[in-house]
Amino acid sequence: MRRTKIVCTIGPATEKPEIVRQLMLAGMDVARLNFSHGSHAEHKRRVNTLRAVAQELGRPLAIMLDNRGPEIRLGTFRSGRVSLEAGDTFVLTTRPVIGDRTRVHVSYPHLIKDTRPGLTILLADGTIVLEVLEVSEAEVYCRVKNSGELSDRKRVNLPGVELSLPALSEQDVADLAFGVENGVDFVAASFIRRAEDIVEIRRVLEERGAAIPIIAKIENRQGVNNIDAILKVADGVMVARGDLGVEIAPEEVPLIQKMIIKKANRLGKPVITATQMLESMVTNPRPTRAEASDVANAILDGSDAVMLSEETAVGRYPVEAVSTMARIAESTETALPHDD
Repeated sequence: MRRTKIVCTIGPATEKPEIVRQLMLAGMDVARLNFSHGSHAEHKRRVNTLRAVAQELGRPLAIMLDNRGPEIRLGTFRSGRVSLEAGDTFVLTTRPVIGDRTRVHVSYPHLIKDTRPGLTILLADGTIVLEVLEVSEAEVYCRVKNSGELSDRKRVNLPGVELSLPALSEQDVADLAFGVENGVDFVAASFIRRAEDIVEIRRVLEERGAAIPIIAKIENRQGVNNIDAILKVADGVMVARGDLGVEIAPEEVPLIQKMIIKKANRLGKPVITATQMLESMVTNPRPTRAEASDVANAILDGSDAVMLSEETAVGRYPVEAVSTMARIAESTETALPHDD
């Protein structure tokens, strides 16, 4: 019997009852609802579908609410998107402007206070790199380091900067209330930076009469630096390698993954390894050898669960991705010591 649990993100590709049924039969143990996308009405329909299929099959299925968390985003562009060229000057502003190829609004009121000349700013998951040249009263003047395209509301990262953001936005609180009302089994708390973030989320849940286990998603340097304190108060941890790999050099991420898993194992806290595990299966029916090794090594490191994101949310082969992950897990577990 497979010990490693499989977490699947439910999205447009997998919200129909028949597909959910196939996912469960293929090996899905936990259904993840990503509240960075979709309305409460959409998520309510998915919760109802998941519960109905689980009851029909007579199998347990946990539901995980993944909140948006503290984040910085660009505003909108007049044309919806712009192209930037290396060497361009591009301005980030806290003023409420409609963006163009010279400037764009940023949703972070402390942008001016938290930036300085020489700082690197990453846009759109690191696909556009900016170097800060000058900071004024409401503008940050930057040099574009590489050419690329930007569209509305892309994420902004300030690597190495301790941001002055609250642990929860008003939307996060509303999403947690939805989770309580609909009896979700886990909350995956995004962009956890310190133990106090978990304490705040737990307070919001307890005020609503819920004691839902909280999984701390480690996605930035601050979270890595505070991992010991975070693990003491969280019920589990997720190595969220997508955003972690934006703020931290890719060569560091594998060692950070191993470190977090080891610390969680020592404390008996469940740990999920996530992001881009079988990413090629978004468009292909078979994984690469590197992806198969990645899943296997996460399990050998001590992961209690492995997670699929785009593979099942929007991919062309969601059921095949789950069955592939299940086979890799079963094969890998034969090399693990077993309690007799």
